[in-house]
Amino acid sequence: MLAVIKTGGKQYLVSPGQRIKIEKLEKKEGNEVAFDKVLLLEKNKKLEIGTPFVKGAKVTAKIMTQGKNKKVIAFKYKAKKRYKVKKGHRQPFTQVEILKIESGE
Repeated sequence: MLAVIKTGGKQYLVSPGQRIKIEKLEKKEGNEVAFDKVLLLEKNKKLEIGTPFVKGAKVTAKIMTQGKNKKVIAFKYKAKKRYKVKKGHRQPFTQVEILKIESGE
């Protein structure tokens, strides 16, 4: 069973038991979260595509950890102008484990 969910402005292909890193959610570790924006659902080799979302479909996940990714360096430089700016950024993330995928049937 597969599903494509939308969260944090991105789309993820998920299946039960999978762990993924998504954009930060404001919830505590150990809590369960439900994603109801399911774009595509595959069950028993039958494909169901939403317009834009599959009605009644839901993906349940458990929050494992909250953290920050590795540092990304943004460096601006202009030749012969004595201009350079260096900035660093660590994007926060939430790691979730997909528990189950429910269809709208």
